[in-house]
Amino acid sequence: MLYAIISEDIEDSLAKRLSVRPKHLERIQALRDEGRLVLAGPHPAIDAENPGEAGFSGSLIVAEFESLAAAQTWADTDPYIDAGVYAKVVVKPFKKVLP
Repeated sequence: MLYAIISEDIEDSLAKRLSVRPKHLERIQALRDEGRLVLAGPHPAIDAENPGEAGFSGSLIVAEFESLAAAQTWADTDPYIDAGVYAKVVVKPFKKVLP
């Protein structure tokens, strides 16, 4: 089943994000390589594709996991958690309807 992992950053998270971004992306690329990733990306903190120093306000990942517990466990071990980037992470079942 698909699950949405919806994360909210702490204030001024950009430096922390950048410090562990390669490890964060490595995990997401593994989901992609396994054919389990639907989409992933950050939420710019301002209305711009490249927010520069404004950074990001959170992230969204939609991917396939065996269960809600498995998705939650995966989310809980994200390098952004250990680095203190995320203030809050919510994991929910997701039903893709379109496209």
